[in-house]
Amino acid sequence: MTKKILIVLAAGILSGLIMPDAVQGKTGLLMDAGLCLLLFFVGIDLGGNSEIFKNLKKAGFKILIVPVATIAGSLLGGVVCSVLFRMDIFGALAVASGMSWYTLSAIIITPVSPELGAIAFLTNVFREMMAFVCIPIIATRIGYLETIAAGAAISMDTGLPMITKNTNQEVAVIAFISGVIISLSVTVLVPIFMGMMTGM
Repeated sequence: MTKKILIVLAAGILSGLIMPDAVQGKTGLLMDAGLCLLLFFVGIDLGGNSEIFKNLKKAGFKILIVPVATIAGSLLGGVVCSVLFRMDIFGALAVASGMSWYTLSAIIITPVSPELGAIAFLTNVFREMMAFVCIPIIATRIGYLETIAAGAAISMDTGLPMITKNTNQEVAVIAFISGVIISLSVTVLVPIFMGMMTGM
């Protein structure tokens, strides 16, 4: 699966180099349609197995461990990067708080610091790309729940089909719930850390 992803990504890059601007302007619409179609079929797969929801109900608040651990790990990574690259700690935490939601984090950060906004965009794009490549490897060599942490916020949308394919339906439901919680945390944490950075 990893080879297929890399081949398709490379084909997309090559296509982008030769594609006319008028066609490139329509790719966002095609991506949205493709994503909706993928999520629709994942939903059919999940809805066809009622045992999943019964098992999740039994798990209760244990489900929250995955998103909380993902958020904590991401923020710890931000602290480590602030030391390694001599960045402002709150700026580094703001970037790390994007958790692969590159569009939102970059939009919030850029008006305050264009340089940091560019770092946030690239960092979270690379996290998403790395998640697509690494999820199959993580699922086979480390564990199923760890695939959710790799994708963070994308676990509820673009990363969900990949997680479903490489794990099982129960993990897919946990991934969706975790993705929602993580995505909500992005909307709160990024502005908080940017406010701390600017002293607001």
